[in-house]
Amino acid sequence: MARGSELTSSGGWLERHTSQAPPALRDRVRSYADAEPGDLPDALVAASRVALSRVLSHPGDRPVALDLLAADGLITLALLAQAESAPGRLRDFAASLLTAGVRGGD
Repeated sequence: MARGSELTSSGGWLERHTSQAPPALRDRVRSYADAEPGDLPDALVAASRVALSRVLSHPGDRPVALDLLAADGLITLALLAQAESAPGRLRDFAASLLTAGVRGGD
């Protein structure tokens, strides 16, 4: 599943790449991912930011642990989606995530 049209079906792509995750985590990742429109790698990054902002707004609150795992998974999935759709741009994509993190977001 490395190219083109398969990435346009983000639901199917996400399902394939999260099928081995625990159901609760898979559902949480999906709920964040489904709320973000756009190009799959960018949408997954946006979803991870939403998940992480939820974690940061509830420091020390154990129920948001699943959101923290989802944020981590969404970033990993974003990098994978970028690698599959445009591997030549992966380095710049990953660097942009680090730069955005240093600046505190967009």
